[in-house]
Amino acid sequence: MKERRLASSIDQLVSKKDAAAEASSTEDEPQLSTEDREFREYLRSLFEVVVVLGKQSIPLMSDRATEAQHKSNNFQALLDYRINAGDEALKKRFEATAVNGEFLSETQQHQLLDVCENTVREEMLMEVRESRFFSLVTGDLVQFSGEKHLPLFLRFVNQQNVLREEFLDFVVFDGDEASLVEKLEAQLTERWGLSMEDCRGQAHKATGTSTIKMKAVATLLMEKYPLAFNMPCSHMALNIHLANSLPYPNVQVVMETMRRIGAFFRIPFTQAELHVAISTHFQKNEEKAAALMLACGAGWTEQHSVFDLLLDLFLPLLLCMDRVWENADGKFADSVAADAYSIAEILADFEIIVTVVILKNVLTFTRAFGRNLQRETLDVFFAANSLTAVLHSLNEVNDNIDVYHEFWFEEAVSLASVMEIPVKLPRLFLRKQRGADVDEIQVESYFQEYVTVPVLRGIMQEVEDMFSENNIKALKCLSLVPAVMGQMKFNTTEENYADVYRNDLPNPDTLPAELHCWRIKWKHRGKEVRLPTTIHETLQLPDVKFFPNVDSFLKVLSTFPVLKLEENTSDTASERLQVYLGNVAPALRNKSLAMLRVNTHVKHDLDVMVDKYCRLYPEDEDATDATEEDAEVKA
Repeated sequence: MKERRLASSIDQLVSKKDAAAEASSTEDEPQLSTEDREFREYLRSLFEVVVVLGKQSIPLMSDRATEAQHKSNNFQALLDYRINAGDEALKKRFEATAVNGEFLSETQQHQLLDVCENTVREEMLMEVRESRFFSLVTGDLVQFSGEKHLPLFLRFVNQQNVLREEFLDFVVFDGDEASLVEKLEAQLTERWGLSMEDCRGQAHKATGTSTIKMKAVATLLMEKYPLAFNMPCSHMALNIHLANSLPYPNVQVVMETMRRIGAFFRIPFTQAELHVAISTHFQKNEEKAAALMLACGAGWTEQHSVFDLLLDLFLPLLLCMDRVWENADGKFADSVAADAYSIAEILADFEIIVTVVILKNVLTFTRAFGRNLQRETLDVFFAANSLTAVLHSLNEVNDNIDVYHEFWFEEAVSLASVMEIPVKLPRLFLRKQRGADVDEIQVESYFQEYVTVPVLRGIMQEVEDMFSENNIKALKCLSLVPAVMGQMKFNTTEENYADVYRNDLPNPDTLPAELHCWRIKWKHRGKEVRLPTTIHETLQLPDVKFFPNVDSFLKVLSTFPVLKLEENTSDTASERLQVYLGNVAPALRNKSLAMLRVNTHVKHDLDVMVDKYCRLYPEDEDATDATEEDAEVKA
């Protein structure tokens, strides 16, 4: 009875305090006039419409032909719908607007979009600042309003010790490398309030001609910030990255054609045509046909073994393209048939065949290494320790390039003869050699000098650049993860590699002793205790807080772009951006709506947006009130 009375009195006391607090907070809040409240409700309705447009990938303008139709855009159509549905705030605000007139000017629409975009971005930046350390990841170029833009992503570990990779903005991709570096620095420091001194990694998913520029950008950033290690991105297979990094025109044509083939087989019915072509070509080997059909599923042009698969599919692929181009049953649009013809013409060229064969054979030596980088933490650790063997294999090929090239060239000639493609020097090379005695130039020697040797040495250089001594030292620190430690029989030496991160640790002087205790803890655990296998699992342990240096160290390592995101991530920010770009035509894309679409999981606080708008554009309220008064006078 006494306990019940005591509990009841406590509840009453708490409720009185809450009521008093609410009353005091109400008194502290500035009293808004009726006009101000109505204006804020009106803004709230506008922001709700903007958020809907962003979440549903609805462009501002409808894709119509005539200028008159363009005046009625999607934004105004949704406002009209809300007014008709009974939104009093909008109805009162726009009742004086002329019929078929614009509810909002283009400037006002951009102001709303900017506020909405910045509010969502600030939600994410608050988490980045709290976590301190981050890595910078850039995506492939995106076209907006006739300009190329570079998508920016940040990787960080939030306060719940969960690894996040978020899309934050676009940067205009113009000027030279130095000016682009300045733009990136200004974006991260001046606009976002971050410190580049806390950047612990960078990865750039460049393709085509932008690869050379982005490699130079990465080098300049590392010169200024030595701990911003340049690494491959976990979203892209290492062999694809290595091939993309080669600046040679023939290689870039192959990689662009691979991207076109990937897009081509996302068109309805094209995949079925490929399966028919595979069955026709391998009708005497059903097992091989079934294996290839399984292998060439969604995303096959982005796999580690893409060049092996491409050579296996070369004949069926040409047969498929010819069938689509002929389009006997009229199943495909003219544009699809034309695309099929273009791809077939590129593939049926001996220079392209040689290039694919060389890429396949050279990248065989990095395939297992690259696969391990995208697997579990233990695999990444062993990959870091196997780099010496990979480089040794590539150097051995380089030392015996004449022998290897002879075998590879025979493979290319054999494939070309099956398809009745003539073995000859490239047309562009012959045109440049007018007047010279081209008969003396051997085809095999030409391709060794201009394809095999440059490709091999370019890949060797890229591997050495992406996996420098410091990068490998950092990856070897993954032995802090207990499962890796156990695999090494708890005989690890992270302190030998930790000097580079000394300033990132709360108590660097106690690190050796702390690491010793960390090993003892897991070495003498109970039999029923399972060793955590990932950084994420390790950081979720309640007692990791008793090892502050280990905790900080793991958080820094976790931000490395080369490490894969956790399995429970349904889709990445990069994938969501690609969905938006695929759903919206280039002419109708909007950077602010792209931000909203990619970050639908981020809190969209409409009240914060309203407050921010009122602070930034107070004159809009006055202008709107004046417009209403004029309308009343005229009435």
